[in-house]
Amino acid sequence: MTPSEIEKFSFNPAAIKSWAADDERRKNWPVVYVLDGAKSPAAASVYVGETAKAAARMRQHLANEEKRSSFRRVRVVMDETFNKSACLDLESHLIRWLAGDGQYTVMNVLAGITDARYYERDLYRQGFREIFEKLRSDGVFQRSIPEIENSDLFKLSPFKVLTPEQAIAVEDIVEGLLEDLATGAPSTSVIEGHPGTGKTIVAIFLMKMLADIRDHDDADEVEPDSMFAEFFVPENRALLQGLRIGFVVPQQSLRQSIKRVFKKTPKVAETQILTPFDVGVSDEKWDVLVVDETHRLNQRANQSSGVNNKRFVDLNEKLFGRDDPSKTQLDWIKAQSTHQIYLLDAEQTVRPADLPKAVLRALAKEARSARRLYPLSTQMRVRAGTDYVEFVRAMLRGESSAANRSDFGDYDLRVFDDLSEMRSEVLSRNAEHGLARLVAGYAWDWKSRHDKRAFDIEVDGLQLRWNSQAKDWINSPASIDEVGSIHTVQGYDLNYAGVIIGNDLRFDPKSHRLFIDRESYRDSKGKENNKQLGIAYSDDDLLEFIRNIYGVLLTRGMRGTYVYVCDPALREYVAGVIGREVVTASAEHDRGLIGS
Repeated sequence: MTPSEIEKFSFNPAAIKSWAADDERRKNWPVVYVLDGAKSPAAASVYVGETAKAAARMRQHLANEEKRSSFRRVRVVMDETFNKSACLDLESHLIRWLAGDGQYTVMNVLAGITDARYYERDLYRQGFREIFEKLRSDGVFQRSIPEIENSDLFKLSPFKVLTPEQAIAVEDIVEGLLEDLATGAPSTSVIEGHPGTGKTIVAIFLMKMLADIRDHDDADEVEPDSMFAEFFVPENRALLQGLRIGFVVPQQSLRQSIKRVFKKTPKVAETQILTPFDVGVSDEKWDVLVVDETHRLNQRANQSSGVNNKRFVDLNEKLFGRDDPSKTQLDWIKAQSTHQIYLLDAEQTVRPADLPKAVLRALAKEARSARRLYPLSTQMRVRAGTDYVEFVRAMLRGESSAANRSDFGDYDLRVFDDLSEMRSEVLSRNAEHGLARLVAGYAWDWKSRHDKRAFDIEVDGLQLRWNSQAKDWINSPASIDEVGSIHTVQGYDLNYAGVIIGNDLRFDPKSHRLFIDRESYRDSKGKENNKQLGIAYSDDDLLEFIRNIYGVLLTRGMRGTYVYVCDPALREYVAGVIGREVVTASAEHDRGLIGS
């Protein structure tokens, strides 16, 4: 294929006329273009488009006052081999990379980014990286593709290619919501999926798409063949005008990461991102609430602070006229909004304060009866495929053996008998790919929280500390030398996860049963009884929470998962289930992985 060329000129009528006069292809040939060049870095924005009539398209953009005042430069990617499909594909790649790079605010409307198959697509995509590097050398990008694709701005960006089932869910939810807005009927929708099926991505996509439908005023901005182009009509825009649309994110760490994404995304605002308490205290009802990680909403239980215990009582009295202990944060959301869109996985409840599984199942059942339940099953995170999550969960239930292990392809799944060796491998993978971290169950006291010189986890002569920060730990400079807990990684992706299974989870070879060591489980909020509701949690109850914790930790790694198990009997069981020899120090030397 011929090398692509990038032609640059000023975004004004004279420059466009001069550029178009020199080559007929500039008037009638498939191209991709980038508009940028704001007057100040604070207002830096970018727009990416594709067209077969570049000169005419530039004149259309000049007629738009917002673009005329926002952009100063045009870069046009020219290639003799380009066709419509290749241009749409390059356009979508550049939009996603620019959103993840963070230098610019991407001004494109979210009408559905395509991922269609077309002739010689793989060959074209090799050329996309060359185009990226040319644009990077010209200052359009700051970071490399691996750096961009490892960032939260990229992973949590709304500019995503949806899987077919995600697209169907979005289409049905938006269509149903618009119909309900027109008739005034309330609604509840539920999106249910295992770890890695992209629930958070769908939630962010919905927030951005609803904002774009509401605020778009240029029909030319929406590609007619886009997945959701039919929603961008004046009637729908009118229905969404003036609505209060909020995004409830129960987890503090994930909430902060999504706020950074919204800060760089036009038409959505950081103020839309809410805690459950924010919803409860609001004096004005919300029209639409999208609720991510619904399984992490709280029932009445001892909160993380005395202040929040009082707030729980006050909000129940405010919303229901009395302090009814049976009311949960889910009830607050129902009382404070007309339309709700919940995203959940009942097997990701990890603390007694989380909504009971029965409540989550009832919510899903209600949505199913109304034909508003949307299951997600396609695995987007773990390259081992859709079967991997169920494999992990079956293993943690004591129901697996090597005989029924699926083929996980080149997914790097290993068990180590020495924590130092596993840590060395994690460090090596981090040097190669980035985003490789150690994570662990809460089986060690958090001494370093009060004494920065103290170590928390001491195993095999290795001394380690828990995460030094709760917010955005994965991306903090110190994280590679620390160990993350469930509360810092739930909802996030890693390239490689080194999972330490502590003595809180053990195995009885005679009964072939996993059981807990209550004393070794050190999360005080994770095992305390619920005095408010009169609930005492048995060992079987805690076993379910601890299984769920390790189920989450073991499904963070996209490229691979390494496992170290403290309990010898459980280690032997896990190694047998995974069906691979336990990695020892000598085995690592034999493979040339240590000291190389």
